[in-house]
Amino acid sequence: MDENEIIARLGAVKDHYEEVGKQLNDPNVMSEMKRYVKLSKEYKDLEPIVEAYDAYKLMCENLKNSRDMVRNEKDEEFREMARMEVESLEEEKEKAEEEIKQLLVPKDPEDGKDAIMEIRAGTGGDEACLFAGDLFRMYTKYIESRGWKMELLDTNYGSVGGFKEIIFNVVGDNVYGTLKYEAGVHRVQRVPQTETQGRVHTSAATVIVLPEAEEFDVEVKESDIRVDSYCASGPGGQSVNTTYSAIRLTHIPTGIVAQCQDQKSKLRNHEKALAVLRTRIYEMELEKKLAADQVKRKSMVSSGDRSAKIRTYNYPQGRLTDHRINLTLYNLQAVLEGDLQEVSEALRMADNAEKLQETQS
Repeated sequence: MDENEIIARLGAVKDHYEEVGKQLNDPNVMSEMKRYVKLSKEYKDLEPIVEAYDAYKLMCENLKNSRDMVRNEKDEEFREMARMEVESLEEEKEKAEEEIKQLLVPKDPEDGKDAIMEIRAGTGGDEACLFAGDLFRMYTKYIESRGWKMELLDTNYGSVGGFKEIIFNVVGDNVYGTLKYEAGVHRVQRVPQTETQGRVHTSAATVIVLPEAEEFDVEVKESDIRVDSYCASGPGGQSVNTTYSAIRLTHIPTGIVAQCQDQKSKLRNHEKALAVLRTRIYEMELEKKLAADQVKRKSMVSSGDRSAKIRTYNYPQGRLTDHRINLTLYNLQAVLEGDLQEVSEALRMADNAEKLQETQS
């Protein structure tokens, strides 16, 4: 994109930004909470692009003035100062244009949402459950390092440790936009604790990442939900409490089930189960959208395909390989301790590069 194209595209964004601002001050819009919330989010998302537009336009004007001075100024000292200013502004302009290109990459409207994550043991029996536990520990440390908050929703423990399944939600800034790249099949290659011959086994676990649905995203009628209460349980079936605080919700029209037993309060378990239920119902519509997008965009980075093998954790070699972008790192232990930033950033950049290429083609 050249300077004129960038200004034209950013100018169109600013016009839309101002139009959204007018709508937000419209009493009719303010009375429609769902629409108002959606417009407020859009307005906030457009702010960085508008700020970049104002700064870029001013930069271009200053650069033009400095170039004019180089051509027309008779005083050599002033001309030299202008030449230095031109060099400095040209560097800043080039850097600003790269940043603007990233800002103009089409943004997934779900990115800013909180997320609900599910980790499920796959092939490999007890070893797969242990690996699911290792993944949960890895994500817990990564979430802590980002300053996000995590809350358990439901757990199903493995017989020798780890989890057959664990569900939790993550709250923070741009959570789904960061964690969505973790969705898919994770494969581990290592010697299991139960292996006496020292042979390397391969096991797997599936990670599911969903944008947490808000009340405004999907309407779930209480009359469509069957509520069942039961006693929560812990590892090995050990009773956690003797009250019926665990909640299972069934959405009758779709048959979708969600449950929560990790909160002591029955009301809190109901709230958390409802959040999962709402998200899973929302997921049905989201999957249709992803399928439609996938026809148009053959992305390997964020396809949303649960069955796709995305990553291998090789313990003997201390190696992590992300198969979508052919990224190989030999710092497996650091990754397992929650240092996912390099992997996450590489996936985000690859995804943005694909989107940017599409907008320019």
